[in-house]
Amino acid sequence: MQVYDTRSERLERLTPRGDTPLGIYVCGITPYDTTHVGHAFTYLTFDVFIRYARSLGMATTYVQNVTDIDDDILRKAKELGVPWNELAERETAKFQRDMADLNALVPDHYVKATDHVVEMLAIIEPLLAKGFAYEANGSVYFAVAKDPGFGKLSHIPRDQMLAIANERGNYPDDPNKHDPLDFVLWQAAAPGEPTWDSPFGLGRPGWHIECSAMATRYLGPTVDVHGGGRDLIFPHHESEIAQSENAFGVEPFARYWMHAGMVEYDDEKMSKSLGNLVLVSDILATYHPDALRLYLFSNHYRTSWEYRDAEVEDWASLADDLREAVEFPAIGMEDEVDAANLTERFMNALDDDLDTPAAIAALREVGQAILEAPEEDDVRDAQDRLREMADILGLTLRS
Repeated sequence: MQVYDTRSERLERLTPRGDTPLGIYVCGITPYDTTHVGHAFTYLTFDVFIRYARSLGMATTYVQNVTDIDDDILRKAKELGVPWNELAERETAKFQRDMADLNALVPDHYVKATDHVVEMLAIIEPLLAKGFAYEANGSVYFAVAKDPGFGKLSHIPRDQMLAIANERGNYPDDPNKHDPLDFVLWQAAAPGEPTWDSPFGLGRPGWHIECSAMATRYLGPTVDVHGGGRDLIFPHHESEIAQSENAFGVEPFARYWMHAGMVEYDDEKMSKSLGNLVLVSDILATYHPDALRLYLFSNHYRTSWEYRDAEVEDWASLADDLREAVEFPAIGMEDEVDAANLTERFMNALDDDLDTPAAIAALREVGQAILEAPEEDDVRDAQDRLREMADILGLTLRS
């Protein structure tokens, strides 16, 4: 199996480390407005990745986090007039229901940032001791200029970084910063905000340190596969690398970086901030989860694409055909419907950087072969193969 690694910018052969399970960390939701199709595309991509890896006999440990303390959660909670933790718990539960409705695998470790403050502080302290971080008025910052490798994931020129970081949560005018690009590791207490104790005083963690702490807590200082949406490459994942590798003195922080493309709607990236969300729960009120999965996976995970309401209907028809194919009466005793070549095509497609569009094409042909087979033909093996392929794509083939 080959996957495209964002850092090396090429296809890399996926290899476990000896007998150690393949450790996979996927950046999870910030729970204040869930679950939209963009969320589903990212998390179901890794759902299929893990299903396929396991089908190949790879042991895996899957960790997904919840960023349950964040500037956006505090802002949204204030707008709604509800406690921040109540909002986070409610939206997290909604996300989990939506993922269950979409037949997503449950992560081996589904973890909250607020449960891992101790691990965050354990990363910040060596960064301070080694001179990669500095304290100012109760806050702690990572000094980007101290890390000559900063940028090795995103490949963004240093003179272009600040503008992009500013679009994605950076506060360049923070008077405590030595450099506008420096990012916060620990944020000093502010009126009305939740706080935790630390050697630097009361405060709360920065965004990037949360994921480093949770990833390394469950998978060790080197993660095999680190994933998320493409919009997280910079500054979030770039910052994770900087703080993790410099704190632990271990490289690489992640052996493979996989990033899903962005889903657009009405010609703009689907996002909470833009308000152009298509919610999974609204789609599933009309369509079977298999239809949405097929529509999502008709796009290669690394591509950005535009969601169109009318197109789900086409994939609902295929979902119906596949369900009919597995329910087709297997009474024939003559020639066997041969689906072996199509199974091989399906597997080869997924071996090739999770090429789900090509895999679906093979799946469709198996279904057609069953439905078009003469009554006297034996379709049982083809049906078994269809079920196995469908399971890798997370399809239930149930009404």
